[in-house]
Amino acid sequence: MSQTAIRLEGLGKAYAITHGVQSRLKYGSLRDSLANGVRRVFRGRGNEDDPAELFWALKDVSLEVARGEILGVIGRNGAGKSTLLKILSRITEPTEGLGEIHGRIGSLLEVGTGFHPELSGRENIFLNGTILGMRRAEVLRNFDAIVDFAEIEQFLDVPVKRYSSGMYVRLAFAVAVHLEPEILVVDEVLAVGDAEFQRKCLEKLRSIGGQGRTILLVSHNMAAIRAICTRGIVLSKGRIVAEGPVNAVADQYLAGALAGALAGALAGIGSDHSVETGRFVVDDISIRSLEGSVIKTFDPVEILVTMTAKTDVSDPGLAVAVLGADHHRLAGLDIKDFRTLQPMREGERATMGFRIEQFPFLPGAYYLEIRVGEMAEWSLELAGDPLRFDVVETPVYGGRRLTQSMHGTVALRARAIVSPEQ
Repeated sequence: MSQTAIRLEGLGKAYAITHGVQSRLKYGSLRDSLANGVRRVFRGRGNEDDPAELFWALKDVSLEVARGEILGVIGRNGAGKSTLLKILSRITEPTEGLGEIHGRIGSLLEVGTGFHPELSGRENIFLNGTILGMRRAEVLRNFDAIVDFAEIEQFLDVPVKRYSSGMYVRLAFAVAVHLEPEILVVDEVLAVGDAEFQRKCLEKLRSIGGQGRTILLVSHNMAAIRAICTRGIVLSKGRIVAEGPVNAVADQYLAGALAGALAGALAGIGSDHSVETGRFVVDDISIRSLEGSVIKTFDPVEILVTMTAKTDVSDPGLAVAVLGADHHRLAGLDIKDFRTLQPMREGERATMGFRIEQFPFLPGAYYLEIRVGEMAEWSLELAGDPLRFDVVETPVYGGRRLTQSMHGTVALRARAIVSPEQ
C-alpha cells in the first residue's frame, strides 16, 4: 500500500469572471433574453460589453501528504483553502494539474451539507451517511455512536429545519467522523459549535489521527491547529507560501497576519482615513510586543494611541479593553487610574497608552477596543471598530504549551507547592 495519501502536482483552479451587461442581468424577462440573443448574433461572441477574465483561486499547488499525517491548512479568507478541499473532495474539478488520492475520503465542508430540512435527524443520518459513501449496514453499526456524539437524542425525530446551527454541526460532524474514512477533510465548521463541543471534536480528530488516518484541517484557530496537526501549509492568493512543521509554520503565518492586520488597521485610521470622535482625531493605534514581531503569552506589551485634539480638552482620557473572540470584555485599563494628564489645547497632538509587563492571555484571537474623550465627564467614545490581534503560543510552566480549550483564557503566573507529610 502506498505511503502517500495525497499527491498534487501543479494543481490550479480558475473561474471566469464576466463584466458588463450580462453580469448585471440576474433574472431577466423573456424580452431581455431575446434582445440579448439578437445582440450576440450581430455583435458576435467577442462582445466588448461582456469582457471576461480568469480568477485563479488556486495556482501551481504541489503537495504531498503522507498516510497518517495530520495537515493544517492555514490562510486568510479567500486564500484558496476551501477550493483546495473541494477539489480533493471531488466537488469541483481542477482547471489544471494532477492529483492522486489513495484511500477512501470523507469531507465535512459546510454545515448541514447533505441534510434535507424536512427530514428528521434520524432520517438525515442515513441520508447523509449515504451521500458520504456509507453503506446502510455501516450506518446501523455506528448509529448509536453518532447519536451519542452529537448529543441530539431528544431531538432525533424532529425535522432538522428546527435545529439550531450548533445542532446541525454536531450531527454533521458526528456522521463525518464515524464514517471511518482513510482520509478526512474538515473545513472551518467547528467555529459554529460551543467551546465544550469544539474540545470534544478536537479530541476526536486527535484520536482519528492516532489510528493512522490522514486528516486535512482548515481552521483560523491556531491553538487547534497546533494541538492536533503535525505539519502545516500556508496558502496566500491561491499559492502555497509556507510549508513545514506546524509550530514553525503557524508562527510564520501569525507574524505576517498580525503585521498585516495592524498595518491595515493603522492605514484605516491614518491621515487619510482618521477616526474622529467628538473631541479627538485618532491618528494612530498600535499594540506590539517589546520582545519580537508577534505577541506571546507573558510578553511585555505596549498599547499606544496617538490623537489630536479637535477642541480644548481639560482632562483627556483613554480607556482600552481586551475583548475575546466573541467580543466579550476580558480586561480593561483606564488612564485615570494611573495619573491625570495635562489639558490639551485645540490642535495639540499627544500619544498615550499603557505598558503591560506580562501579557497574561493564552494563544488565540483577541480584539483591542479603544475609547477616548473627556475623562472628567467620563464621556469616552469608541475610536473605530475593535482591532483584531493574535497571541501566539509559547511554552510556559517548564515547556508545557497551554491552550484555551484546556486552561481558559488567562495564564496565571504560579509555582507549585509540594509538601510531603512525614
